[in-house]
Parts: sequence; C-alpha cells; structure tokens
Amino acid sequence: MKTLVIIPAYNEEESILRVVKNLENANIGCDYVVINDCSTDSTKQILDDNNINHIDLPVNLGLTGAVQTGYKYAYYNDYDAAIQFDGDGQHLPEYIPSLIQEIKNGYDIVIGSRFVEEKKHFSMRMLGSRIITAMIKLTTGVIINDPTSGMRIINRELIKDYAFEMNRKPEPDTLAFQIKKGYKAKEVQVKMEDRVAGTSIYTGIGSSIKYMMKVIVTILFFN
Repeated sequence: MKTLVIIPAYNEEESILRVVKNLENANIGCDYVVINDCSTDSTKQILDDNNINHIDLPVNLGLTGAVQTGYKYAYYNDYDAAIQFDGDGQHLPEYIPSLIQEIKNGYDIVIGSRFVEEKKHFSMRMLGSRIITAMIKLTTGVIINDPTSGMRIINRELIKDYAFEMNRKPEPDTLAFQIKKGYKAKEVQVKMEDRVAGTSIYTGIGSSIKYMMKVIVTILFFN
C-alpha cells in the first residue's frame, strides 16, 4: 500500500530534523512530505540544507491548510493512504505499520490512540477529551477514546474528500461527521512522547475550554 506521511510544521526548528530522521531510520516503507507553514524561524533552512522533501507555503494557513496541502499532494501523487504526523516529536513512527494494517483490513480512518488500553488521567484537558468522546458517542453511537489525537491515517477515498472539501479540519468534529456519513473508524493503541520543543496552541485553561466548546457545538449542531 502506497502510503504518505504528512508532517505539518510551523516553527519546528528544534524538532523537525529529529522527527524526519527518526521516520527515515524506522524504515517502514512510507514516503513523507513536510508542509512548512510559512515558518518564521529556521525550519525552512533546515529542510533545504538537509534535502528533506517539503512544500513551502507562501503564507501561514494554519494546521487545517497545511494538512490539506499534504492531502492534495497525496491525491495528485496517487497515494492509497495518508497519515497526519506531528512535527513536534510527539508521534512515534514505529506505530505507523499498525495503522496501515487496519486500513488494509477495511477501515477508512484509523487513529493512533493513547487510550485504547490505557486510562485517561484526570486533568482539565482530559475532561474536555472525555466530554468530546461522550458527544461523539451520543451523535454517532461510536466510542472514540482519543478524539483529539493528531495521529491519523485515512484511505484513498477520504484523501480526496479532505483534499478538496473546505470544511475538513483535522479535528474531532470532522471525525464525527465522517462516522455519521458511514465511514468506519478504529483506534490503535500508541504511545506518544512529550513535545520536543515549543508549546501547543491549546495551552492554558481558557484556550482549552474555547476549543472544547467549539468542537462540541459543531458536533451537536452542524454535523
């Protein structure tokens, strides 16, 4: 199965080379492309100097635009599956073959999940995750234990959908929408590392609550 790993990167100068080298050294038979989302640090220079396959966006499009660019690349280059893979060092390449196998088994979306076999710890962020899980179950009947995981693989049909539909954000509300449409989703247990550098865009209680409320409203009323 021809598979592409999409690595969105914005100001990941401290981690991107390590992420790519780990992926290459894992020797899992996947291609990759880094989507440099108009970084203002030395990310572009690192990508150029190390001959890393990448696309430089002329303006900052945010995560949704960067990932969609990767899906368009996957579509036009005839990939059978595409994996979203963070550029901050949290995702581990050794789990990718397990995700690919479930696509081969007939699933449309496979999520690298921290909570298939492990329990969620108690924190404000995990409370939000629990609530989003409950909302997805309420509206689809399907339990997704790690709905905010950014490590996901989709098949060829969904590559086209995500590449060209403007409202396909790589977020839990889109996942709920796809499940409602009849696409089959599965979670695979993975381990994730702490960020190598930088900070999450959802750092802080206020940002986390705002994100959670936006996702819940979309799941309940706009899907």
